[in-house]
Amino acid sequence: MDESQRPLDLGAYFARVGFDAPASPTLETLAALHERHAEAIPFENLSPFLGEPVRLDCAALQEKLVARERGGWCFEHNLLFAQVLEAIGFPVRRLAARVRWNVPPGVVTSRSHMLMQVMVAGEPWIADVGFGGQTLTAPLRLVAGVEQPTPHETYRLTPEDGGFVLEARMPEGWRALYFFEMHEQQLADYEVSNWYLANFPQSHFVTSVVAARSGEGVRHALRGNRYSVHRADGTTDRRFAANAAELIGWLEGPFGIRVPRSAKLEEKVAKLVESPA
Repeated sequence: MDESQRPLDLGAYFARVGFDAPASPTLETLAALHERHAEAIPFENLSPFLGEPVRLDCAALQEKLVARERGGWCFEHNLLFAQVLEAIGFPVRRLAARVRWNVPPGVVTSRSHMLMQVMVAGEPWIADVGFGGQTLTAPLRLVAGVEQPTPHETYRLTPEDGGFVLEARMPEGWRALYFFEMHEQQLADYEVSNWYLANFPQSHFVTSVVAARSGEGVRHALRGNRYSVHRADGTTDRRFAANAAELIGWLEGPFGIRVPRSAKLEEKVAKLVESPA
């Protein structure tokens, strides 16, 4: 058997995210896995930061995110999650989105983000466990104009140009995360954006370190040498790394990443601390 075609090990995935209940294609299972995945498997970009390839086949995703206890970015998270859901029996449609979070008004971005539609008892839901510091911690009903609370923020879907804009209610008001349509995507579609984001010299995934993980009532976020802790009450604590050891300690500590130690990593992180990208 081609190693890239090795079937998904559901038991190993369940152990990784701490799920020990019966798995069936119900809303209860979807919600539990969605929240546990976001808490257990961090968003991180160490592979492109170190110039390593980001593979999207099933075996590579299992080996990296499950066996090696690493994290990944949207394609890695959501492709793995889609495979888990399909193995349980959920019908899944893979989708793509144009990011609007932290993008100036009027700027049209490429379809560089992945999310999915999941059918539960004949009703469509949206799942997305890979949007960095604003990752959903619960699935959302695919219905427009309804405010939907999650273990963290409240979200809503607003119709636009035949698709939807996903918005989060923040202290300053509603903010758009991304725009998506319902056209089904294939692995080849994601491979293009995946390669570009991992290789374009000015990509912030190449020039800096990004990490995020949710916890009960809190979100951890790292960008460059700045570590932020966002709490449910709207308060935020921020710290800046004094040296490479401190930054790597954050990755291994609050972000729960089994960091692949190397001289190259320590050198690049040291330069990042000295001159944040």
